Amino acid sequence: MGKKKRVEVEAETEPQTNYHTNPSLLNGDAHKKKKKKKKTKAEKETKSEAEADEIPTVSIAVAGSIIDNAQSLELATRLASQIARAATIFRIDEVVVLDSKSNSVNKGSFSFPTQNNSNENERGAAFLVRILQYLETPQYLRKALFPKHNSLRYVGMLPPLDAPHHLRKHEWAPFREGVTLKERATSSVGTVVDVGLDKNVVVDQVLEPGIRITVAMGTNNNLDSDLPRQVVSSSKPREEAGTYWGYKVRYASNISSVFSECPYKGGYDHLIGTSEHGLIVNSSELTLPAFRHLLIAFGGLSGLEKSVEEDHKLKGKNVRDIFDLYLNTCPHQGSRTIRTEEALFISLQYFHEPITQALQRARS
Repeated sequence: MGKKKRVEVEAETEPQTNYHTNPSLLNGDAHKKKKKKKKTKAEKETKSEAEADEIPTVSIAVAGSIIDNAQSLELATRLASQIARAATIFRIDEVVVLDSKSNSVNKGSFSFPTQNNSNENERGAAFLVRILQYLETPQYLRKALFPKHNSLRYVGMLPPLDAPHHLRKHEWAPFREGVTLKERATSSVGTVVDVGLDKNVVVDQVLEPGIRITVAMGTNNNLDSDLPRQVVSSSKPREEAGTYWGYKVRYASNISSVFSECPYKGGYDHLIGTSEHGLIVNSSELTLPAFRHLLIAFGGLSGLEKSVEEDHKLKGKNVRDIFDLYLNTCPHQGSRTIRTEEALFISLQYFHEPITQALQRARS
C-alpha cells in the first residue's frame, strides 16, 4: 500500500481506471495519450521530482490503532480530524498511517477508497487514511474524488483545515488544485479541469478524467481566454513561494514499512521516536542536524515499543536503536496517559523551533 504514493503527472506508466475513486492516486498518475510525447514528459517529470527532492520535508507516522479506541463513528471522525488539523497547522508534508499486528492480518482486504461497499464499517488504518485524505482535499474537489461512504458520514461537522490550497471561489491564486473532466476542450488539444472557479479551465495536456492535478493559473484571471494553463508538480507552490500545499497520506503495514517504503530519494535521513520512556531534553536545548527528510513517529495505544515488538523484521531490536533520537516530549505529565492526538500537538510544538533552526542552518 505504501507504494501508492502521491506522485505527479507520470508518463511512463499505462493509464489506470477509476482515478476518482482512489485518493491514494490524488495529484498523480495523469497520463499522456500520445506516445510520441512521453519521452519529453518523462524528462520534465524527472527534473520536477529532482527539484521537489531538494526541499526538506517533515513526515509524521501515526498508528491507525488509535481509531479503535474511539467509542463511536462520530468520535473516531473527530479524532482523525485532530490529526489532520495538527499536520496542517505545523506544515507536515507526509502523514504515514501505521497499521498494527492485529489489523495487518487483514491486509489483503485493506483498500484505499474504491468502489467497495459504501455501507461497510472501517476501523483503524483504513478509516484514518480515508478521513485524512478527504480533509486534505479542497472542498470543491471532494464530490468528484470521493464516492459516498459510511466512514464519511460525520465529516460535515468537522472544522475545515483551511490550508492555503483550499481556495474560495472568489479567490485568484498563482496555483489551484483541480480535477480533470470528461468534457473535451473545444479550441485546442488539452483537458478541461474544474479548479473551483465560476468557469472551468483548459490545461495543455491530454489527461484521463477524474485525476487531481495542480494547475499554474498565471496572472491572467480572464477565464474566457483560450490560452491553456500548465499542469505542474504539487511541490511547485512551495518551491516558488514557500506556500504550504497540504500533506500526502501513506499507508504502512508495519513500522519497518514506514522506513523501507519512504517515497523520498535516499529515504529519511533523521528518525525521531516519541515515548514517555524516551530521553528528556528541553526543547530549547535540542539541536537537530540539517536534514533532508525528517520522520517523527508516534506510537499507538501500546506505544512504539509494541509496534517494534510486533514487527518480525525488527525482531530482537531495541526501539532506541531504531531511531536517531528517542524523546519524551511531555515529561512530568499529570495524566497517566497522553492520547496520540494530544501528543501530536504537544510534540510538534516542542519540535517547532529545533526544526526551524535546522532548516535555517541548511539554507545558510
